Amino acid sequence: MQIIELLTPHYEAAWLPWAVQYFFLAGVATGGALLAALCAWGARGSLMRRLLPVAVLTLAVSVIAAPVSLLADLHQPARFWHFYAHFTPWSWMSVGALLLPVFVTLGVAFIASWWLGRGGWMRALAPLLVLSALSITFYTGAEMMVIRARPLWNTLWVPINLALTGWLATVGAAFVLERFLPATLRPGAAALQLLRGIGLALAAALVLVALAWAGTGMAGLNRSFDEALRLFRDFPVWRLAMLGSAVFGAAVVGALLRGRHRLGATGYTLVLGLGLAASAWAFRWALFMGVQGVPKFGAGLYLYHMPLGGDGLMGMLGVAGLCVALVALASWALELFPARQDAAPARA
Repeated sequence: MQIIELLTPHYEAAWLPWAVQYFFLAGVATGGALLAALCAWGARGSLMRRLLPVAVLTLAVSVIAAPVSLLADLHQPARFWHFYAHFTPWSWMSVGALLLPVFVTLGVAFIASWWLGRGGWMRALAPLLVLSALSITFYTGAEMMVIRARPLWNTLWVPINLALTGWLATVGAAFVLERFLPATLRPGAAALQLLRGIGLALAAALVLVALAWAGTGMAGLNRSFDEALRLFRDFPVWRLAMLGSAVFGAAVVGALLRGRHRLGATGYTLVLGLGLAASAWAFRWALFMGVQGVPKFGAGLYLYHMPLGGDGLMGMLGVAGLCVALVALASWALELFPARQDAAPARA
């Protein structure tokens, strides 16, 4: 009997959980920017205009928390300076170092113009904010799409899926955050129904994109689909991550479909919103961390164990704590210094 021993070197994960937090919050921020810009052009007293305060609050929390996650993912915050001192235009990370400060600046300026009641400034900033949000959406997706060593990522469908799931998480975050607004700024049940409609439209777009991805794969036009089937068949770590993400996402979308007459219940919107956000986060975890559990080439597994320190669990809890602190600070500020932007009273 011949015994053959296979040795596989141990590799650390290239993308740490910090990256999951950053890509999640960046998706929420771009969705919040698009929603806020759209609401800014809504007629005074319209349902879209009544969604503006919660869209601004969603944007405020995510546009501040996302860059913090990025700096943490770089391990050394001073490393950010290298992107400017040694600019490399062929690197999406280097390009993103230029795009992200513009987006954050425009987001903060938009929030300030709403708070100060400068409707003209707010509407003037809205188109610039939309363009900047789309640039962040494309750059974050391109960072993964250009990695040829991972055929699952090396496809245009990845940026599209990241965008749609991120914007669906924005809807979920808005459902959660609207309860922290002062009573005069809460949108009311009718506006929440409109927000639910936006969520359903995004969910439908995700289904169509998934069908198109599978269709092009079966037609031999998409390597990513074949790679997903191979990973699902051969690697339990990917199978478990993807099945869990898909089942959880389907359950949340089902709750969104059946929630037409329940949006007035505060507990229901809270659970629904958290579920939508969590499903988008779980998709990113499967895409980033689950895929890194399988080898790029050859045999073996790249075993990843969640560290308990800053690079793992504590870092994730720290980002969650930062978001909670920002929500609390914004709620306190709105109570103490009410926004001067027009806001229709909440109506059923």
